[in-house]
Amino acid sequence: MADANGFVEALKKAARVEREASKPVSVYFGEVVSKTPLKINVEQKMILSEQQLILTRNVTDYMTPVTVRWETEKGILTDGKTTANPAHVHGLAGQKNFLIHNALETGDAVILLRQQAGQKFVVLDRIGGVP
Repeated sequence: MADANGFVEALKKAARVEREASKPVSVYFGEVVSKTPLKINVEQKMILSEQQLILTRNVTDYMTPVTVRWETEKGILTDGKTTANPAHVHGLAGQKNFLIHNALETGDAVILLRQQAGQKFVVLDRIGGVP
């Protein structure tokens, strides 16, 4: 009877492994508990370290080109006096590189995808609110 129970347990385990393998992706929710080094607490069950995380551009600082067409404005102090020569107004136009500050901060709620049968998690984005 002991051999039969072991066999049944082995079949159950094989079925669980097969079910997991058939899922292309699993969705998880987490919270950033440390910014440096980056650590994310996933559903109050496990802490993921930087080595386990794949960050999308949505959750990192990055440079991006932007086309601008601006006019400078003369500076005004709170007492109403100008701080610059009013005649010194000029344009700024063309393509410029801007740094987008989008890195994760402690306390951010995030959505993650777990790679199939892997220990890597893709951090898709923040949940709710504005960063």
